[in-house]
Amino acid sequence: MEKIRCGWSEKDDLYKKYHDEEWGKPVYDDETIFEFLILESFQAGLSWYTILNKRENFRKAFDHFNYKKIAKYSEAKIEELMQNPGIIRNRLKILATINNAQKFMEVQKEFGSFSKYIWDFVGGKPVDNKPKTLKDIPATTEISDSLAKDLKKRGFKFMGSTVVYAHMQATGMVNDHVENCFIR
Repeated sequence: MEKIRCGWSEKDDLYKKYHDEEWGKPVYDDETIFEFLILESFQAGLSWYTILNKRENFRKAFDHFNYKKIAKYSEAKIEELMQNPGIIRNRLKILATINNAQKFMEVQKEFGSFSKYIWDFVGGKPVDNKPKTLKDIPATTEISDSLAKDLKKRGFKFMGSTVVYAHMQATGMVNDHVENCFIR
């Protein structure tokens, strides 16, 4: 019997695998949280499918999302990234990634981990929105508005409420699997 999934994930096997194995599963380790922050910031204005297809290229280009290395990227590394056809070659987003790696470590210093900081916005456990259909899933919420505002205040770039909400979905801070999805 075919599994029933959230409708957005039916495009192909890459999307199905991402939906089944990652999307909406709570993530508490800083390394994975950072990876999704970067991927989501690059997605701004593009489709998640585009980013997912380039994920391995991003992983290689950005030192496996090692924020300590990324925070120290030189102008030469930025130029190398700008020449890499396997990623999204947007200078502002590349610069934002370096900036966000630096800000990420500042938050770690203040809170002990970025995970503790970000999960405090949902009281440490996933918010279950119980959407019946895809139409019931919001693009932003009061929580994503608040988190985006706080990230901006801390100097993060490309972290508007829509990007932040997508990050919350990806890392399981919210459960937006529709009612008839087998994962629910």
